Amino acid sequence: MNSRQARVRARRNARDPAQTKASIISSATEEFSARGVKGARLDAIASRTRTTRAMIYYYFGSKEGLYLAVLETAYRGVREAETRLDLAHLAPVEAMRRLVEFTFDYYYEHPSFVALIVAENQSGGKFIRKLDHIDRMNVSIIDTIAAILQVGALDGVFRPGIDPVEVHMMIAALGLFQIANRHTFGYLFDRDMASRRYIERTKALASDILLRYLRGDVERDASLQKKRRVALRES
Repeated sequence: MNSRQARVRARRNARDPAQTKASIISSATEEFSARGVKGARLDAIASRTRTTRAMIYYYFGSKEGLYLAVLETAYRGVREAETRLDLAHLAPVEAMRRLVEFTFDYYYEHPSFVALIVAENQSGGKFIRKLDHIDRMNVSIIDTIAAILQVGALDGVFRPGIDPVEVHMMIAALGLFQIANRHTFGYLFDRDMASRRYIERTKALASDILLRYLRGDVERDASLQKKRRVALRES
C-alpha cells in the first residue's frame, strides 16, 4: 500500500471513529495475546484493520495506550457477559453450576482473553495497575457470587461465612487451566483438552468440586438429622 492509499484509507476510517477504534482493539487483542506487549507489531495491527500506525497513535497515543485499551476491553467483555446470565433468578446450586459452565465456555470461546491474562501476569501485573477503575469494573462478579452465597446459606444448602473472592478464584483457576495448559498437560497425559466433550466433562467436575466445598458439612448434617428422624419413628 502506497502513501496515497494510506491517506485515503485513514480519511475513510476517520469518518467512523467508533468502528475504527473497535476494529483496532479487536485486531490488537489477537496480536497482543499471540506476541505479548513487546513482540506485538503496530504495523501488523494497522494492516489487518485497514488503517495506519498514525491512526493508531491518534486514537490511543502509544503502543502501551493501545494495550491498556485492549486489556480494559477484555475485562469489560467478560463482566458484561456475566451480567446477562441473570443468576439472581436461579436457585443457589443451579446458579453456581451455571456460573462455572459460563466461565469454562467463555474461556473456551475467548482463548485470547486467557492469553492476555497469562501475559499480564508474566509481566508482574505491570500494566493492569495503570487502569485506575479496573478494580471497580470487576466488583460486579464478586457482588453476584456474594448474593448467591447468602441465599444459599439462608436456604441451608451452603455453609455460611464463605469468601466470594475465593470462590471466584477457584472458578477462574479451574477454567483458565483448561485453556492455558491444554497443550502441555494434554500432551503429557494424553487428553484432548480442546475437544468439546472434554470441556463438558471438566465443567461438570469443576461444578462438583465447588459445590462440595460450598456445602461443607451441610449435607452430612442433613443426612444425620434424617437418620435420627427415621430412628425416632422406628423406636
